[in-house]
Amino acid sequence: MTDSPIVRNMVSAIEMAIAEDTTQPTSVQVVAVNDFTFVDEGLGLKSWEPQTSSQLQEIIYCPLTLCLPENLGLPFEGIIQACRDVLGLRQQVRQHIQVAVGDGYYWLPVVLTAKGPLYGEVITLAEEFNKKKLPDNLLLCDLTYSQPLHLSDALRQKLYKMAHNLLQFLSVPPATYLVQFGLEKSEICFDRLWPFPTAPALASIGVQKPDLLTCHWYCLTAKPILDLTIIPVA
Repeated sequence: MTDSPIVRNMVSAIEMAIAEDTTQPTSVQVVAVNDFTFVDEGLGLKSWEPQTSSQLQEIIYCPLTLCLPENLGLPFEGIIQACRDVLGLRQQVRQHIQVAVGDGYYWLPVVLTAKGPLYGEVITLAEEFNKKKLPDNLLLCDLTYSQPLHLSDALRQKLYKMAHNLLQFLSVPPATYLVQFGLEKSEICFDRLWPFPTAPALASIGVQKPDLLTCHWYCLTAKPILDLTIIPVA
């Protein structure tokens, strides 16, 4: 996964957001999960302030994989485990939120700040993949994406309600989330939840301000985000 161009683009986008944050000096180190532990391969991004003689390093972990080992003691460990159990989470959504579940290739971005959620424009597959049957073993990193997908107000409200109830039910911390869902004849079904801006979020770069990976860094560092704006096309 660390050799994937998509993954490198995700990391670069967050590194750029960190570099543009001049409020505090921050250094970045990108590591594969198996470089600092002995289990599943994946990707983690961690950054910390330079250590001084009077202050221990402050480390902010920014995982970009669900394949984290358990018992690391990270504040978002619980939500990562919940999102990794796709079938279990679908069952909880069906039972507690009373939403249909199933496969889908649409993503609703939810930027959860300390003051509440901001909903981004829906992301869909790029035209070359849209409305085509995709192989079961296809990875998100194998696809390309497009934003925005314009939906009716009625459908938006259904999506926002589902996402709000889901994040509230899971008691998630501030972060940028992607709610993956299916859409058939104006009916929504929940697929899964990504607790970080995974591959589809790259569609927001140059399209939405701030882009979703920048939003994620802002959420992790408690920086304010007032609005999500689609950049006008010249």
